[in-house]
Amino acid sequence: MAWRLIVVLLLAALPARAEQVVAGLSQTRVSITTNFAGSEILIFGAVKRDAPAPAGPPLEVVVTVAGPSAPATVRKKDRRVGIWVNTESVRIAAAPSFYAVATTAPLDQALSQTEDLRHKVSIPRAIRSVGVTEEAPEAQSFIDALIRIRSETGLYQELPGAVELDEQTLFRTSIALPSNLTEGDYATRIFLTRGGDVVDAFETTIGVHKVGLERWTYLLAHEHPLAYAILSLGIAIAAGWGASAAFRMMKS
Repeated sequence: MAWRLIVVLLLAALPARAEQVVAGLSQTRVSITTNFAGSEILIFGAVKRDAPAPAGPPLEVVVTVAGPSAPATVRKKDRRVGIWVNTESVRIAAAPSFYAVATTAPLDQALSQTEDLRHKVSIPRAIRSVGVTEEAPEAQSFIDALIRIRSETGLYQELPGAVELDEQTLFRTSIALPSNLTEGDYATRIFLTRGGDVVDAFETTIGVHKVGLERWTYLLAHEHPLAYAILSLGIAIAAGWGASAAFRMMKS
């Protein structure tokens, strides 16, 4: 297969190390158009060694893809006098707009808690929630709610066993990107671990950008909001007038 040939060529170019990851992506750029319905990224690679694989715990591979991070406000609703109202809210400092973590084994087996804390691999660690406990006594429940909501829409994904590892050398996995992506750079990381400890890591980015009419509309709305508002108002008036004229013609 083509990805295997690419891996062989990359391995030949690497300097000698005990165990080193070399990887590639099926695409490094995703274009969001008006009919964008999502995409799938193939992530593949191999482990280069200058000696036989060490004895002991088996090799594990952990792959993460993280979208741009931004602050997020999570609100809790309660029923008061028959009406649902916002009662509490927590503002999270930064949460990735998209996050997927794929592994060869369950994450708690492939990565120790110490390494997870250091590299922020798991979804809860990837969310920067410093200080939220001061805003609400049950702040963790708000973070859990954010993870649950984004998981239901495909924005957060935990994929244990989704990375295929052949003979402790070649690996591959695929990450599904949903249609509701945020524009920006998506950091892609690959970790090699043994006994829960990281032995090597590789990082690259996937560019996700709007193109065509989508990009023109996006730039107009963010860089020239007044012109965007006037244009939107004009389109709404024209559409209303056109519908009214068509209705009158149908009645006559």
